[in-house]
Parts: sequence; C-alpha cells; structure tokens
Amino acid sequence: MIRTDALDRLPVRTAVPALRQALDDRGVAVLCAPPGTGKTTLVPLVLAGLVGGGPARRVVVAEPRRIAARAAARRMAWLLGEQTGRRVGFTVRGERVVGRDTVVEVVTTGVLLQRLQRDQELAGVDAVIIDECHERHLDADTVAAFLLDVRETIRPDLRLVAASATTDAQGWARLLGDAPVVEAQGVSHPVEVVWAPPVRPVRPPHGMRVDPALLTHVASVVRRALAERDGDVLCFLPGVGEIGRVAGQLAGVPAEVLQVHGRAPAAVQDAVLAGSSEGRRVVLATSVAESSLTVPGVRIVVDSGLAREPRTDHARGLSALTTVRASQAAGRQRAGRAGREAPGAVYRCWEQGEDGRLARFPSPEIKVADLAAFALQAACWGDPDASGLALLDPPPAGAMGAARETLTAVGAVDADGRVTDRGVRMSRLGLHPRLARALLDGAAEVGSRRVAEVVALLSEEPPREYGDDLAAALRTARRGGDGYAARWRQEVRRLSSSIGSSGEGSGRGGSDDAAVGLVAALAFPERVARARGEGAFLMASGTGAELRDGSRLRSAPWLAVAVADRPAHAASARVRLAAVIDEDTARLAAGHLRFSGEEVRWVDGDVVARSVERLGAVELSVRALKQPRPELVRAALVDGLGREGLGLLRWSRETGQLRERLAFLHRELGTPWPNVSDGALLARTEEWLEPELSRARRRSDLARIDAGQALRRLLPWATGEAARLDELAPERIEVPSGSRIRVEYGGEQPVLAVKLQELFGLTETPKVAGVPVLVHLLSPAGRPAAVTADLASFWRDGYRAVRAELRGRYPKHPWPEDPTTVEATRYTSARLRRE
Repeated sequence: MIRTDALDRLPVRTAVPALRQALDDRGVAVLCAPPGTGKTTLVPLVLAGLVGGGPARRVVVAEPRRIAARAAARRMAWLLGEQTGRRVGFTVRGERVVGRDTVVEVVTTGVLLQRLQRDQELAGVDAVIIDECHERHLDADTVAAFLLDVRETIRPDLRLVAASATTDAQGWARLLGDAPVVEAQGVSHPVEVVWAPPVRPVRPPHGMRVDPALLTHVASVVRRALAERDGDVLCFLPGVGEIGRVAGQLAGVPAEVLQVHGRAPAAVQDAVLAGSSEGRRVVLATSVAESSLTVPGVRIVVDSGLAREPRTDHARGLSALTTVRASQAAGRQRAGRAGREAPGAVYRCWEQGEDGRLARFPSPEIKVADLAAFALQAACWGDPDASGLALLDPPPAGAMGAARETLTAVGAVDADGRVTDRGVRMSRLGLHPRLARALLDGAAEVGSRRVAEVVALLSEEPPREYGDDLAAALRTARRGGDGYAARWRQEVRRLSSSIGSSGEGSGRGGSDDAAVGLVAALAFPERVARARGEGAFLMASGTGAELRDGSRLRSAPWLAVAVADRPAHAASARVRLAAVIDEDTARLAAGHLRFSGEEVRWVDGDVVARSVERLGAVELSVRALKQPRPELVRAALVDGLGREGLGLLRWSRETGQLRERLAFLHRELGTPWPNVSDGALLARTEEWLEPELSRARRRSDLARIDAGQALRRLLPWATGEAARLDELAPERIEVPSGSRIRVEYGGEQPVLAVKLQELFGLTETPKVAGVPVLVHLLSPAGRPAAVTADLASFWRDGYRAVRAELRGRYPKHPWPEDPTTVEATRYTSARLRRE
C-alpha cells in the first residue's frame, strides 16, 4: 500500500511539474533540492509513473556510494509499501536485488559505468538520474560525460537529470546544453552555530593522521552538546579510524553510540536510518551523511571540520586518501542536518575566524585523484585522451600521462593509447587497472582462489588492527567474524567467479606468504622494495620507504609495498601494508622496469661509469666500467656542467670579462652576437667546447679547458662582425687625462669608474655600442663621489656640491669652478705647477 501521507510531506513534490515539463521539452534538466526534500526518493517514482500518474518508464538512479544506493532503494520501496526487489531494486558491487517487475533501479556510479561500457544504448532504460552530482566524484563526472555522448549520438530520447543538493548548478546546466534548472525549496528550520574550538592549538592533519588531541576535543564537544540540548547528535569525522577512536571515548554517555560509514554492516546502517523511539542516539559518521543519507531524529550536529580526499603523488607512484579541512559547502551541508525536522544547532570545532579561509567547494576528484581507471574507461569508450568528453573539468595533462604509462605497463592500452582486448577485459572486472592486472596474471601463478583472496584484500584496505603484514592480514580475514571479513569473503566470491569462468590455470601452488607477495608485487611493481638497513627500504620508483618500529617485516630482504603514504616534509614513505618477497618475485613482477647495461652518470661531483642491472631505482648488481662509451661520458660531463655550473671550466678574469662583453652585445644588438647565458652555452656545447669536451673523461679534465679560447669560437667570424668586438664593446676607454680605464659590463648598464679630475673638459658621456656608460666619479683616493649617466648635466647641476666637499678633503688637488674649460689631470696641483 502506497504511503501517500509520507509522499505528500516531501517538499520536492512542488517542483515535480516543472521538472516534468523540462524533460518533456528538452530531455535534460538540473534538479536542485536540499537534503531531505525527497529528490532521491520521490522524483524517481514520479518519473517511472509509479506515483502521481504519468506514463510508465524504466528509471536508473546513480548514487556515489553503496550505502546510499541501498538506503535509497529501501526508502522508495517502503514508500510503495513493498520490499526491495519488486518494483524498486538496487545493484551495487557484489550485490543485486532486482526482480522481473523492477522499474526503478538504484545503482552505484561504478556499476552504471560498467553497464554503459557493455551496452551504450542502455536498452530498456528511459531516464537516468545522477544523484549528488555536486560532490564531483570521478565516476559521476564520467557517467555524465558518457550519457551525454549517448544522447547526442544514439539515444536522443534518453532523459537525463543531474540532481544536486546545492544551488551551485550553473556548471552542470551548461554541461547539459543549457539545461533548465529546477529548484525545490526545502523545509529548513533555524540552526544556531556554536563555535567550539579546542582550548589549545592542535596539529594540522597530514596524510591520514589526525591529532589525537582534536579527537579528544570532538568527544568532549559531543558530551557538551548532549548536556546542553535535546535530540540526537550527528557527529562528522573524516574516516573509520577516527570514528572508532571517538566512539571509544564516549563510553558511558547517556545515549546509544552508532557508527555510519561505507564499511559499516548493513544492519547497523539500517538501524541508523530507521531512527529510534527509545532514548537518545549519537551517530558518528563520515561525509557519507552530508547529503546522501537522511538520519532521522537529529537536532545537533558536531562538525570536526575534517574530510578525506584522494591525492596522488605521480612522481613517487603513491596514491592515498588524505585528511583535509572540509570546504565551506560541506560545512553548510553538515549544519543543515540539524535543522531538518526542528530548530537545531551545529557545534563547529574550529575558530570562527578560520571559516572564511576554507575552500568554497571540495576539490573535484578528477583534479586530484589517480586517473588510471578513468583513462581506461575513456580508452574503452573510444576516446583515449578524453578530449571529446563533456567534462566540467578537463583531466590534468600530467595525471593523464602518468595514467597512460600505468595502462601501457599492464598491457591495457597499446603504444598509441588504444585499448587492447586485455584492457577491455580488465575494465569489466570492477577493479583498479593495477588490481585487474594482478588478478589476471596472478591466477596462472597462484590459482584463482588465492589470487581472488589477495586482490580482495588489496581492493579495500584492511582495518589497522590487522597489522602491516599482508600475509598475516589474509589469515586474519579468513578466520575473521567482523564486518570487514564478511565483505572480503563476498568480494572473493565475486572475483573467483570472474576468473573461474575464463579458464585461468590453477597456479603453481606454494605458500600463502609467497602467493600474497607475488600478487601484491604484480599490482604495484613500482613499489617492490629492497632493504637498506634499520627498517628502511628503497622502492623501484626511487622513493624511500620505512616500516614502523616493531614491525615483523623489518628483517625482510625485499618487500612488495601495497599501501604507503608520505607524511608532510618526510623524505621517505611510511609503509602501512606490505608483503615479504624475494628477488626472483621482484624480477618477475617488475620485469618492465629492468635495465641492464652501461650507466655513466655525474655523481657526487665527478663521472662514475658502471655496468649495472637494476629494477627501476633498485640496483641488483654493479661493477666498475673501465672503458665506457665516449658518448655516454660526454653526456655525463654535460650533465655535470648543468648541475654545478660552467665554473668547472678554467676561467681567467679576462675570460669572464669577455663573456660579460658578449652578453652586453647580445642584449643590446642581438644577432649575430651570441647568447652566452648558462642555458644557451650548455645547449651549444658542440659549437664551442669541442674537441676538448669529447677528449675529457673526468672533472679534472674540464678544469683544463680554457673557457676563453672556447668562447671565442662563438664570435661571428663568418660575417666579419667579430673584428668589431673591441670597437663595439671595448675592454677600456681612454679618458681626457690619457688614462685607459676598464669598462665593467656585468650589470644592466656598462660602468666606467674613473677619478673625477680625469674627466675635466669632457662634456659628453662616453658610449659603447650606442649605449651611454654609467660613470662612477671617484675621489682622488678612489672612493665614490657621484654617479651619473649624463656628464653635461652633472657639470651643470651636481658638480658644485661635490666640489665643495672634495676641496675640504683633498686641498692639494685642483678643483676649478668650471671643469669644462680646464685640462684633465691625474695629479696634484703642486705637481702640475712643477711640470
């Protein structure tokens, strides 16, 4: 029996006519509705014709998380007075509850991606709703791009709704071809903001680490909120670990403490979403409760101000979630949960002054995440570089380049980026391409069942209490009775089925430890790591890795690192999960990283020549090379010059001045005068450092190369301009006294430093290459007295003051009132009289 009273109370019903009209007219629409208005539950039922009349249609609703997909399907089925699996069903990875009569199916965006790759037409589907699109998850962005492509090419009748819990919908409207924006007003009650920062400063989050002092403070704020106000408490924390620690500190509070996150057992999730009529509740939740789920009974929100976002260090090959400050948009969403059913309050665990400095919106996942899975999806779609996809934000070029390298290494794409048959198969396994490679290649080595067990362990990181030894974690999962172990077994069954039907071999057997190590190494070959003492390792990627004190893995000669992160400002990564392997396993898994041959490099200030075999940065064998190839030595010497500078050559003072003169002429006159900057000279070593450079073998040989002689090879001899060097940029200029004074060309303007008296009678400033020199006028003792680029002006306006000062200090020297009419001199007045 349809629960009409509950449907009538959903605020989104007022926007339904406008939404229907937009879809009838344009086929696309953006629906903006605050959390709790019914956009996730009423709208699909209306579009399917299950309530409110209208034609019968099949509707697919895409949710970003499994917990939200299950909850939405159950809520819609409840509104229809049915069980899930009849007219409303759901499909998530490893679980499908649908029936013959199902017309509304709620799926995760990952499931919808898989479905689109198998059937681009989405045969039998009339409308797709992409829910919570404001969260900017990568799968949701990709699904939207694929669906727009489908509408444009083969299914113009397919209706598409982008549903958002925020009013920032203009970007989505543009993406959908200036789609109409339909807004629904929520029933919101006032929410009082209570600023509750820690009394003492706490350390900012980095990596996965959150200062325990902040978690203790959050627990104290929950206790305070329970004492000050009525109703249930919804407390937002960044992850499962933090939820567990805060829950431990809330023992004894006068309320039931519940934990909601993607890993929570379905029974717990159902209990939280169903509400309670007995006693108060404290619900500790991740950001999954911001907009995807409705938690009834909540009057108080306690916000830690933290969230988790993916980050990828492409240079080191490390991908992980990291703890960040939650955005202003997330803060508004979280606060709104307190005002859904009645006036409420939000306790924010940070200073009010910090709020305006927070990011406005969370980072789009496409900008910060590992893009290997996205790049494989795009390649399977026929657009390897994703240039033809309608995306709100284009994928960063560097991240796409790293993704293509990964896909090429695992055989998912060819050299041109086109997907291979193997890549298509990998894309349909519902795994990251690295794990798909480990599943396919590992099955023949260790057997279908064991490879599925290890890959399932890698696809969802085990709880920290399982430890950092991957093999030990496997044994714990096998005998475990916790929620993680249950989900792990379900995933093992799914993966075993996908391998078993493909005719993979049974493997060579061997111990569990060897199997775990091999599969982990196949998944992350860049992270095979060799010990270098005291719990420290070097990964093939070139990044150092360290194990925690007390880890049983510290004595291993080799590791396959499955999970690692690099704390802020740390030189090495911190290993969180790894397996022991041997060198043969490392060679097998990381064979594409193997290098064997001559290696001549500039190391620690000189040329080092070796015959080396290595896996990436990990050296397997090394011996000195007595007769390295000359071209390799030359390249190493050029590298040394680039690293340490051209000062490795022999530079006299005259050579340095010659370089400054040439730099001046290049700057003022350009061609044919050469560019003699470090970069330009290093790029033209063949023209000015040969044959000396090719004869050199080590650093000491560079020091014997006369840089001046070499530099003159760059002068424009062919045009005859080289002969004008001394005319255009002379080393010295003769002044009226007869002295030849050196010109300094090292600054922005040539400088002539000369005693003032030696310029008597000279009214025009000297020039070089048409540029007036900057005259530094010196006292008889050689100390600066004045600076001018205009002698005539100086004699007229500045000389009088300088004359007055110098007459007092140097009375034995001539200081005429009109210096333009007397003869220049280097001598005192007495000597002039004698001569």
